[in-house]
Amino acid sequence: MSTAPQRVPLADSTAVHDQVYDQIRQALITGRIAPGVGVSLRSLAAELGVSPMPVRDAVRRLVAERALAINPANKRLSVPSLTAGRLEQLSQARLWIEPELAARAARLADEALIRALQGIDARLDTALAAGDVDGYMTANHAFHFAIYERSGADVLLSMAGGLWLQIGPFMRVVFGRVGTGSLPADRHAEAIAALKARDAEGARRAIAADLSEGMDKMRAAVEAGS
Repeated sequence: MSTAPQRVPLADSTAVHDQVYDQIRQALITGRIAPGVGVSLRSLAAELGVSPMPVRDAVRRLVAERALAINPANKRLSVPSLTAGRLEQLSQARLWIEPELAARAARLADEALIRALQGIDARLDTALAAGDVDGYMTANHAFHFAIYERSGADVLLSMAGGLWLQIGPFMRVVFGRVGTGSLPADRHAEAIAALKARDAEGARRAIAADLSEGMDKMRAAVEAGS
């Protein structure tokens, strides 16, 4: 399990706990923590350059968010397995929540948001062209949450973040397996155009289509592996 972290300064214990949580969380969202690979608290703490205590606290929070599981026999951590039923629930929840966030964001969009999204999407296109799965995952998450954070809907935003925590590791596995050249065309240009026009329903449709096409790839991968 490699999170490729920056070492956390130990001066402020509260800050360390938050930083460790954020680093592990980001590694899950972008798929840098692989499913099915067990790791101990001690080894993860050593990789992050901190004592086990903040890692234990972060793991407790992430277990509560269903992003990590602890094997009761050996106390090792892993990403919970993804069954077809669990994937269906995650897909449905994303389609309930994320298009709504995009629609709300469209009503509050401004030129600064549009420029930011265009820059992120350019980085995503560069990653796709280079076959850079890590770059794609990072830019794709940044694009979606730049939109969602503009929505002004904190409850829905928190729910969306929890869903990405659970789905991120498996997105990375699937996209790494099929390659970026096999990914469906993204709907980001459509989303940007809708946001620019403050077209809430257009933004809703674009994000819903983007999610559906990506989750269809994941569903096919899960079915092929079952």
